[in-house]
Amino acid sequence: MSHTIQDKPKLMARVRRIQGQAAALEKQLQNETDCGAILQQIAAIRGAVNGLLGAVIEGHITHHLVLEPDEAQRRDDLDVVLQVIRSYVK
Repeated sequence: MSHTIQDKPKLMARVRRIQGQAAALEKQLQNETDCGAILQQIAAIRGAVNGLLGAVIEGHITHHLVLEPDEAQRRDDLDVVLQVIRSYVK
């Protein structure tokens, strides 16, 4: 079973919070809210996305690299994580 299925309720809660934060940002922009508050909201969204990414990466490493008995599959799964990290830090 995939770790994202096992952790689905927690991950979905994070996604819903991000959606709420994005909706709040949209409302702030529509209402021409002070740029300081908008910047703070963007930073909060970024933090929430980073938290979601961290949770999924942690689960991936644990379930697909640490617990995976097949070495070839572990290498493939490692490549997935490395690709995501490379694209994230660009």
